[in-house]
Amino acid sequence: MMTPRKSDVHRRIVSKDGHNQVRIDNVEGLVQLYLHDIWTTVVDMKWRYKLTLFSSTFIMTWFLFGVIFYFIGMGNKDFEGELLSNHTPCIMNVQTLTGAFLFSLESQTTIGYGFRYITNECPLAIFVLVLQLVTTGLAEIFVTGAFLAKLARPKKRAETIKFSKWAVICWRDGKLCLMVRVANMRKSLLIQCQLSGKLLSPNITEEGEKTLIHQTAVDFYMDSCGECPFLILPLTFYHVLDESSPFSGLTAERLQTCDFELVVTLNATMESTAATCQSRTSYIPQEILWGQEFQPVLFSTPSGRFIADFNFFDKVQVNTNNPLLSNNTEKQRLEEEYNNE
Repeated sequence: MMTPRKSDVHRRIVSKDGHNQVRIDNVEGLVQLYLHDIWTTVVDMKWRYKLTLFSSTFIMTWFLFGVIFYFIGMGNKDFEGELLSNHTPCIMNVQTLTGAFLFSLESQTTIGYGFRYITNECPLAIFVLVLQLVTTGLAEIFVTGAFLAKLARPKKRAETIKFSKWAVICWRDGKLCLMVRVANMRKSLLIQCQLSGKLLSPNITEEGEKTLIHQTAVDFYMDSCGECPFLILPLTFYHVLDESSPFSGLTAERLQTCDFELVVTLNATMESTAATCQSRTSYIPQEILWGQEFQPVLFSTPSGRFIADFNFFDKVQVNTNNPLLSNNTEKQRLEEEYNNE
């Protein structure tokens, strides 16, 4: 499963903070694909682009319809120097492009100062006003909805889920386990939490086909089950390195020469909104410590309260009772017994 490293370049598919590191290139018609799903494109925009789109939507529609009203008035000869006594302008008190822009702004934002208004002698201007209110209303609903959708995305909630900087391998309950620590940084609960992993490594099939990335499932458990009812305390999830594990046969020496990436994903439901969120991180061999264990992070006070001290969240210590640290004879005996089970 895991192959030796050929260089010191540690490429990641997923960064430590959970972002995708894969660059998409040479896709034909990528712009059309993004425009076809315009809603997702707008929601995924960075905040600086979204704020620009939000403000420009209002400004451009005000200006565009202001220009249209100006041309309507020009076609009706409202801007000529001397007007006939019986001439009724399309829009009263609009003599310049600036005035037409202000009328468009007042109409779209329903300010309605009453100084500028459409007369009943110009059906075209009335039609354009109705068109403006309908069109811009739909545009504002779309942009405002995308703005709010980005604010309410579960992705922001996932940023308050903390993974340990290191993963450790040590013995637990007589089994060799790979452990990862996870914590919820908010007081609001995350329910139905489930941690899963994917081992990404180069692979050669039986037919001789080489694949740069081969995905293998890595199951994580907490105590006796794989699903946690709620995440309120810093918890440690573990994966047993048995014969069915993709890490089967892994040793401390092999760990330093392997080329793989372990992507760990936490899926949970937010108790407050019932929306699902997902947070992820990844570990390369240099971030997996052999023969280490996490230091305690949960302490009790004399008053009976529990305190989670995050100064110890990423700290590890050597397990002096770990069979991995015994002499070579004892180590070999334990490995043989473990392999024979």
